[in-house]
Amino acid sequence: MKIVVAYQIPRDPFLNLPRAWEVVFPEEGKEYFTDEEIIERIPDCEVLLSIFSRPVSNAVIDAGKKLRLISNFGVGFNNIDIAYARSKNIAVTNTPVSVCNPTAEHAMALMLAVSRRVGECNITLRTKKESIWGTMRNLGHTLEGKTLGIVGMGRIGRNVAKKAEAFGMKIVYTNAKTEEPGYKRLTLEELLKTADVVSLHVPLTPETQGLIGKAELALMKPQAILVNTSRGPVVDEAALADHLEAGYLFGAGLDVFEQEPHIHAKLYTMPNVVLTPHVGNGTVEARVATGVEALGNILAFFAGAPTNVVN
Repeated sequence: MKIVVAYQIPRDPFLNLPRAWEVVFPEEGKEYFTDEEIIERIPDCEVLLSIFSRPVSNAVIDAGKKLRLISNFGVGFNNIDIAYARSKNIAVTNTPVSVCNPTAEHAMALMLAVSRRVGECNITLRTKKESIWGTMRNLGHTLEGKTLGIVGMGRIGRNVAKKAEAFGMKIVYTNAKTEEPGYKRLTLEELLKTADVVSLHVPLTPETQGLIGKAELALMKPQAILVNTSRGPVVDEAALADHLEAGYLFGAGLDVFEQEPHIHAKLYTMPNVVLTPHVGNGTVEARVATGVEALGNILAFFAGAPTNVVN
């Protein structure tokens, strides 16, 4: 068995594999293999361990003459043409469990940072020092008693709901597939009109691309907060920047962007916008756990009991 790992990830989960298994990582100091480097290495590999942040081109899939599985490191799999992979009899798996809690934590961190103006105060305190102090200055909003609207009540959305309840928030949600007992289900339009905080937790699909655009933003409350830890293209970034610039929202917390690593220039200048570089599941523990889950998908697949297959 030969596995090529496209990105520099923790190696500990791979230490105790059978001796006949060969795992090829990028060399130390190199962050990832380029497409060309993968194409060079993949013809005799049964597995490609890819990562959510880098596309797997169809040329890579074509070059995998022995390829049977693409084990994607991350819950999202929009970096792979999964239908094309299936047409080549290649399964694709993802890692939905290991990323769940850290991403939910990060969504809460963004909510708190925006509502309590943590990012803004951090910057202004460093630059203006004593001049920003004052009892009635730098006031934010508490989360207690506010309504959180969760768009996409999957694993991560449910985890966020539990955490938000601990802060005293009321939960509403919209989800096209299932009912979630204990929470009020609304249409997207109703949710946007109702929620004080809107948190996005949907995968990127043709249906969710541009889900939150100019018309949807106009439905939100003037003091509402938008949080996105799902995928950047779910939000029309230019429309959001214009909406914020016009003062129509209290703020936004964004971990993902339409054209990563590029971010709409206006967003860099806005003190009420907290930006993080796609680190929703970026903890030491989560990186190791995701490696374990990705490897577990490989082992299960070749044991004849596939897990987390998305195509």
